[in-house]
Amino acid sequence: MHLKRVVVAALAIPLLYLYITKLPPVFFLILLIAVATAAQIEFHKMYKTAKSISFIGIITGIFILASSYFSPEGLSGSALFIIFMISFIFISSARLFIRKDPSSSLRDISPAITGLLYIPNLLLAQWYLRLDGYEWIILLYGCVWASDSLAYYIGKGFGKRKLYKEVSPHKTVAGAFGSVAGGILSALLLGSLMFKGMGIFVLIVIGSAIGAITIVGDLVESMFKRDADVKDSGALVPGHGGILDKIDGVLFAGPVLYWIKLSL
Repeated sequence: MHLKRVVVAALAIPLLYLYITKLPPVFFLILLIAVATAAQIEFHKMYKTAKSISFIGIITGIFILASSYFSPEGLSGSALFIIFMISFIFISSARLFIRKDPSSSLRDISPAITGLLYIPNLLLAQWYLRLDGYEWIILLYGCVWASDSLAYYIGKGFGKRKLYKEVSPHKTVAGAFGSVAGGILSALLLGSLMFKGMGIFVLIVIGSAIGAITIVGDLVESMFKRDADVKDSGALVPGHGGILDKIDGVLFAGPVLYWIKLSL
């Protein structure tokens, strides 16, 4: 299993790097839409969401991401508010007319609404990072990848005390420190190569913030999987589980990096 993970990563990372750095930004938005669609499908399958409600949630997610193409400065608060109002009206109305029995109606529509807020909504930050340069995306994914890697190896080698055993029994406190260390080291390395004017302190803040929030993102997805009683969100990526399993950390890290960038 570990060898399969390494082989898949060795093949995918160079292709993703070329895709992100050599193609115009709109192609990255197309990739985000594809990833959001696949991840939402997995999320809805985890919670056995009705197909009609799932379909409306996914279409709304696509609309949220696609509409951001026409707003390069960022979707205004009023625009997002309108989109989410429409989303709720369509999803709840679908449940109203599909099943006449009102029992469990909140449970039926909650996965679609949560999936919308959780996946396409959080992925928006990556689109706006990409508009400011592919370097921000490389920094984001480089830090998340390094955080995950050091968390795994340090946790496996030195981890004894559990971090949050009720949600993820294999994660340890040592692994959490490894995640933050990985984020800092990656930020310092990538930052020195791509952001010449950025100070060491800023890079340390970026790396530590990404390293810390990556753990939270991972734990949140683990919480959902335990609630849904599944081991992986899917099996689309050989040796890696589903798409949602691969983006759980970066879903949370993207907005954090975007907020830090806004404050610079």
